[in-house]
Amino acid sequence: MKRNLLTSLALIIALLAHTTAINAKKVHTLGDSTMANYEENATVTRGWGMYFGNFLTNGWTSVNYAKGGRDSRSGYNELWQTAKKNVEAGDYVIITFAHNDEKNDGMDGVALYNYYLGIGDNAAAAAVDQRGTVPSTSYKEYLSKIVDEALALGAHPVIASPVCRSYFSGGKIRRNGRHDLGDSFSVLTENGPTSGHKVPEGDHTMDYAYHSQQLAIEKGVPFIDLTTATAELYESYGDAKCHEYLFDGEGSTHFNTTGALLVARECARLMKNQGILAEDIIIPTDISVTPATADFGEAYKGQTLVKELTINGFGLTPETGTVTISATEGILLSLNKVQWQDIVEVQYQASTLVQTFYAQVTLKDDGVTTGTITVRQGERVVEIPVSATAVSLEGGTEVNAYWRLEKDDGCELTGPATIIGESWTGMYMQRYSAPNANTVWPEWTGFDTSRKMQRNLPNGDAWPADEIDDNPERYIQWGIQPTTGTELKVNLISLFVSGSGGNGMCCHIYYSLDNFETRTTIFEMKKMPANTPQYVEAMPVITVKDGQQLLVRVYPWYNGTATGKTICLSDLAIHGVAVDATGVDTIHDTGMAVPKVFISPDGRSHSLMQRGLNIIRMSDGTVRKVVHQ
Repeated sequence: MKRNLLTSLALIIALLAHTTAINAKKVHTLGDSTMANYEENATVTRGWGMYFGNFLTNGWTSVNYAKGGRDSRSGYNELWQTAKKNVEAGDYVIITFAHNDEKNDGMDGVALYNYYLGIGDNAAAAAVDQRGTVPSTSYKEYLSKIVDEALALGAHPVIASPVCRSYFSGGKIRRNGRHDLGDSFSVLTENGPTSGHKVPEGDHTMDYAYHSQQLAIEKGVPFIDLTTATAELYESYGDAKCHEYLFDGEGSTHFNTTGALLVARECARLMKNQGILAEDIIIPTDISVTPATADFGEAYKGQTLVKELTINGFGLTPETGTVTISATEGILLSLNKVQWQDIVEVQYQASTLVQTFYAQVTLKDDGVTTGTITVRQGERVVEIPVSATAVSLEGGTEVNAYWRLEKDDGCELTGPATIIGESWTGMYMQRYSAPNANTVWPEWTGFDTSRKMQRNLPNGDAWPADEIDDNPERYIQWGIQPTTGTELKVNLISLFVSGSGGNGMCCHIYYSLDNFETRTTIFEMKKMPANTPQYVEAMPVITVKDGQQLLVRVYPWYNGTATGKTICLSDLAIHGVAVDATGVDTIHDTGMAVPKVFISPDGRSHSLMQRGLNIIRMSDGTVRKVVHQ
């Protein structure tokens, strides 16, 4: 009997495992800023991981965990630790790092940091960017950890070499653009770092792409050579056109929509050619639109929303022609987000078209607004359903958290919520002062040059060289959370930000509801004009549930090595409405459960019931709500 039971259990477990493998339909992508998600209304930068899912079919979806500034070490320690919670047997995991592994000229950042600590040079240690790995050792080590753990979960890891930087020389991508630092790199010795090392072109000692391929061979897992593929793609355009058509206008690393889409398509094509998900990857050779459905999501009545879409056309006939885009009433279209009209036309040549356009909807009515965008090329017609949902904030108690940041980091709070005070990671607050006597505030503020801002510096006071994205270990944070038994519906996050001392200050501003396992961008600006506060305003539809925290972070960096340059902040506000999370009720006979503590909406505890709403913790651990008149 016992043997039969164990046999039956074993069969059930085997069947469940088999079913899980059959039903696994996710491709998880891990990488850096070249792969990451970006908010289309905050920046023109795009990561290719945003579009990889467009080439999957048969129910497969892509989940993108990539974030800017991550090297293979933080890819394992942070991104993979989040991703592996969701990875199931049969899933695929695409892994690509190197851009930030090249920090410290090919030395290991943690080893360099520890070296300076070991000799007692704390100032030098504080200035070290602890990102960065050595291609043949720590880089492979962290990629290997991800591969091994993915295999242990029954998933299929795929190593992709990093996309190139568009560093041209004589019409070709230079060696360092292909992530081979062999022409100039540093080595950490027992006596400290030495620089200026060089190895011949055929020596792959400092070639990150090469070592990612070697690891794939050693582990027996698929390898996708995106380094060679993107080098060929860039060279087919040439230096000037490559930067104009594929990149975001902020250097030679980050893509615009066209570049990101073409790289995603190239990765999908290479995978299909190698038999990886071959039946589940589709490479369109006709007109298609990304995304296939224009869902604007939720917003508040009266808001105007903008959605980015991209037409992809390959192998079109005739070779030269016109594509017409039209929309139903209530939807306006634009190619530049300046001129809006009912119909727009785009031209294509050489049977190829990659064109971004924008749709705009104003939420005039409650509920769901729907419509259709139609794309026509000859007899070919593609229709894209459009939807947007208007929500309201009726009822509840208004909440406003306001950090003036002119003389201290204190917060003025109105309404029922709990503040998470300002904190600094890898940074410190220098002082409160006006950025400059020539500071230019937006005219509508009424502020003059005497208005002070909070000025902040990185630890060690120096901004490192070669930073092209935020450093995950350098940020300033604030937050808010609902009081017990309530939910906080947030409809506004706003602040002012500027650089002082030079025009090279850059920053990203994000919010998160899960301690930054995931995040949403509300602002990006590179090379901010000095002493010119930029107003950041986001009007998201966020519900912060009982027990959750809404965190806001500013991640700054500077365009080049610099000292004496501060990032200046002021007037941070988080606004919303607090509502009852479970519904107000009254106390009845609770038997053995009796009131233990009374909490007022402002979060204070009382021994007796107060007038108004009371959140009551009962002796049996339950929470009840009572309105006392």
